[in-house]
Amino acid sequence: MVEKVPSSLQTPKSRLILVVDDEPRMIRFIRMNLELEGYQVVEAKNGIQALEQVRQHLPDLVIMDVMMPEMDGFETLRMLREISTVPVILLTVKADEEDRIQGLELGADDYITKPFSPRELNSRVNAVMRRAEWPAPPPRTILKIDERLSVDFNRHQVIVEGERIDLRPTEYRLLNHLIQNAGWVVPHETLLAKVWGYEYRDETHYLRLYINYLRKKIEQDPSDPQYILTERGVGYRFMDFKNRAEVAVGSE
Repeated sequence: MVEKVPSSLQTPKSRLILVVDDEPRMIRFIRMNLELEGYQVVEAKNGIQALEQVRQHLPDLVIMDVMMPEMDGFETLRMLREISTVPVILLTVKADEEDRIQGLELGADDYITKPFSPRELNSRVNAVMRRAEWPAPPPRTILKIDERLSVDFNRHQVIVEGERIDLRPTEYRLLNHLIQNAGWVVPHETLLAKVWGYEYRDETHYLRLYINYLRKKIEQDPSDPQYILTERGVGYRFMDFKNRAEVAVGSE
């Protein structure tokens, strides 16, 4: 089993990527390019092997083909999300938006359409790795938005009506950026660049999906949001809350 290194100390040489594809030539192509960048690589030829490799090696990233026999990438991703939050990049030969949305809704972090160049592969891998890193939180604080909603920056959780709700790294980064600019409209392009990376400025479907995810977790009525407000054609704005109270969190 590969020994895990704290994220703050990781370098490409200490990061492990699982590549899942039933085409040996594609695995060789991806492995060669990732190893040239300094990553460690393990392989799986199908979804069942992929789940076993995740349990055994605890990879930092999974790159997985969608079109595989017996168990396709979508089904594998659905099962993977029951046991792990590891970032996932899906590979697909289809450019259809419905396939991309289905993968993102199942919990994928990104996708690459075949064929792709080594430069695109490395760019996407580096971007997903960056997003998987937690932002540095304020020291042991909870920010109270109102009587119903608070954000625990130390644990990267939201507290809704007294119940702690876990956020995925990208969800937390998006919410954190909106809250830090509360009362101001943040343009689509700015959110995409800040949360996903500069190269994602035109990928507005990512933003729509993750805004929906957040609303389902924090809004009392996601169809009539009170916290995350849409400024049509421009961007999103977090409500301008007053009397912010930071409360120290005791040790447990």
